[in-house]
Amino acid sequence: VQLQASGGGLVQAGGSLRLSCAASGRTFSSYVMGWFRQAPGKEREFVAAISRSGVSTYYTDSVKGRFTISRDNAKNTVYLQMNSLKPEDTAVYYCAASVELYGYRRSDQYLYWGQGTQVTVSS
Repeated sequence: VQLQASGGGLVQAGGSLRLSCAASGRTFSSYVMGWFRQAPGKEREFVAAISRSGVSTYYTDSVKGRFTISRDNAKNTVYLQMNSLKPEDTAVYYCAASVELYGYRRSDQYLYWGQGTQVTVSS
């Protein structure tokens, strides 16, 4: 599957952005989808994940209550709604697809990755 992330940009602290990740292929609904981010000089970190059906969602503690992951299997797209953005959210955001829900926080569990989209939050 090929993934194409979009929706990044420059926003002031407290603002919102919605990232999208469009997937090619007819098997999108068979993948667990995740969002990761990587800030300059830091390792890539888990942000959020969503089960194949979209019923179950998972977040890293720092974004709980501010970010929402969702998916539309009919459109082969996963979203990350980001509200109340903070300067520390600045990073390149990547979407990724995994065949297993187990280990959803681990980047090495994901087989396919999008190209990344830059999110910059100014203070």
